[in-house]
Amino acid sequence: MRITFTSAAVDILQPYLQSDKHLKFLHDTEGCGCVVSGVPALTLITAPSVDDSPGEADPLPFHYEPRHKVYYEDQMTVDYNPQRNAFSLKSEGQIYTLNLRFVP
Repeated sequence: MRITFTSAAVDILQPYLQSDKHLKFLHDTEGCGCVVSGVPALTLITAPSVDDSPGEADPLPFHYEPRHKVYYEDQMTVDYNPQRNAFSLKSEGQIYTLNLRFVP
């Protein structure tokens, strides 16, 4: 999995990564009832778990759980829209969400 972070997204996320925090891309299934109904999210972790793998990143490093890779394309982009105060997740083939949740 490769995620390119736009400069707008980097500007917002970088300050959170200054104090030994790591970015994790997750397939959040909390309250969804089924793993297929999960939604993408970004969160901060202090250390990767045994289930986490490093993703290919440009320019921000991130971790993810490979078992959820099946729900996403190999190459995606995270952007930030300051007018909407929201992150988005998209690929060449689709827009996953225009309201990508970020949980610091």
